[in-house]
Amino acid sequence: MIQLKGIYKWVENKSARTFILKDVNLSVKEGEFISIMGPSGSGKSTLLNLIGMLDVFDEGAYSFNGQPVHELKEKQRTNLYKQHIGFIFQAYHLIDELTVYENIETPLLYQDVKPSERKARVADMLDRFQIVGKKDLFPEQLSGGQQQLVGIARALVARPQLLLADEPTGNLNSKQGEEIMQLFKQLNQEEGITIIQVTHSEKNAGYGSRIIHLLDGRIEKKD
Repeated sequence: MIQLKGIYKWVENKSARTFILKDVNLSVKEGEFISIMGPSGSGKSTLLNLIGMLDVFDEGAYSFNGQPVHELKEKQRTNLYKQHIGFIFQAYHLIDELTVYENIETPLLYQDVKPSERKARVADMLDRFQIVGKKDLFPEQLSGGQQQLVGIARALVARPQLLLADEPTGNLNSKQGEEIMQLFKQLNQEEGITIIQVTHSEKNAGYGSRIIHLLDGRIEKKD
């Protein structure tokens, strides 16, 4: 499903390059649940953004479902992302001007889902995350944990083939966090959704079938 070969990403300074990712090679099969771990600044979120086509790299090759992402134009990458990938951001990235309902519905608008189907899917998400009573509120009226739940609902509503999660439980209490990880496990095992999560939590990482350790932009080891 995913093939990363010799991926480098750097920032140009006046005197030298600062490498964010160095010679990253990674294969992900459909249906895997992978956890990426490493200290702050090791390149975890950058790697996730590259896989999610939200960022570009300076050297290397990336294949997604057999398509060479590094050769695609920006619009083609965007379409690929919208059709196949759900992203749960650490900083929520909800749209301030839209209600909870509208935020969750947004990915379905890109996929030309019929209005009746959109309504049913959004209702299912509101119910699943117990936020029906919040559907007409705006993000600024929600707590951090509630915003995170909306972000997770938005990522799942389009039934993505690949779910990318950057510290998905970071703003949730322990009970909510446990429920989200159980949900991920269920989505992975029962619906076959491929999941890649970045986490600092050993416990959360343990939900994955494989752990990738990053250090200074390099993959140190794979469990």
